[in-house]
Order: sequence, then structure tokens, then C-alpha cells
Amino acid sequence: VQLQASGGGLVQAGGSLRLSCAASGSIFSINYMGWYRQAPGKQRELVAGINKLGMTNYASSVLGRFTISRDNAKNTVDLQMNSLKPEDTAIYYCNAQNYIGSQDWGQGTQVTVSS
Repeated sequence: VQLQASGGGLVQAGGSLRLSCAASGSIFSINYMGWYRQAPGKQRELVAGINKLGMTNYASSVLGRFTISRDNAKNTVDLQMNSLKPEDTAIYYCNAQNYIGSQDWGQGTQVTVSS
């Protein structure tokens, strides 16, 4: 599976950004899609995920501010990020996992939130 992410950028604290990820290739095998992020000097962490049935999970730090959505027909997953904080600054990666647990990563998109 190939993943193409877009939508990162620079925004002031309190602002919003929307990330999009388009999947291609063996898309029939995708079950779970998610967004991870990695800040400088920190480990990559899950931000939000959604399975093919629409069940979602979120990191506690983004709950109530971020919303993940998925369009199975278009093979896309989006992350709407509202009320952004400087601590949300990171490289955001799209992730796709199939039914046997193997996964693929997108190229990453930078999100920078200024205070």
C-alpha cells in the first residue's frame, strides 16, 4: 500500500489544519488507518485511528480537538485538527494496517503550531 499525505503547514495556536491521506495499491487489504506523529527528540506516537467499520480511537492529548474520518470508497483518511497547541508540533505520518498486522507508512507532513 502506498500512502500520500498532505495538508501540513504552519498555524498559530488555536488555529486549525486538516491532514489528508490517500491510499493506493492493495487497498482491499486495509483494515485500520491512522495518524501518528513524532516531535523532535520524542518517540512516534499514535494520534488517532479508525478501522474499516468506522470505530475510532484517539490519544488523550487530542481528544475533543482532533477528529479522524475515513472514506472507504475514496480510500482516504483525514484528520481535522482544531484548537491546535504548540505541543502539537510534529511530523505527522499516515499509517495503514492490514488484517494480518503488517503496516505501511506515508512520507510524513510537518505541522508547526506557533505560540
